Amino acid sequence: MQDIFEHTVLCKKCGKVMEKARVIRNGFELRALICPLGHDKLIHPTDEEDYKRFKELKQKEFNVKMRIVGNSYAVSIPKEIVLFMHEQEKLMNDMVRLCFEESGRLSLTFGKIIEGNKLEERKNEDKD
Repeated sequence: MQDIFEHTVLCKKCGKVMEKARVIRNGFELRALICPLGHDKLIHPTDEEDYKRFKELKQKEFNVKMRIVGNSYAVSIPKEIVLFMHEQEKLMNDMVRLCFEESGRLSLTFGKIIEGNKLEERKNEDKD
């Protein structure tokens, strides 16, 4: 099946060809088509659905156990999160970054870090 983003899409307000772009929301990268005059923005439907699932997972709070493994402590990551990350093509065997943010708070970062929680748009130079 062909993807709608592989075809030329015209802005319904001005008739100009919409340009491919990437939109970043809460560190989540979404494919988009944007009117060059700023009239309209279309988010790829598959990416929008994945983003909704991400927001649902982000709202959940998980209680996990901490265990001693050798000279280190291990924390289990819920299967829901691991499956979602795997679907997003994040590799589980890669190194992760662990930061001690403040007293009582640790953060784990898988893969590359995408800047902050702000909405960021950039034109997609490579055509997917």
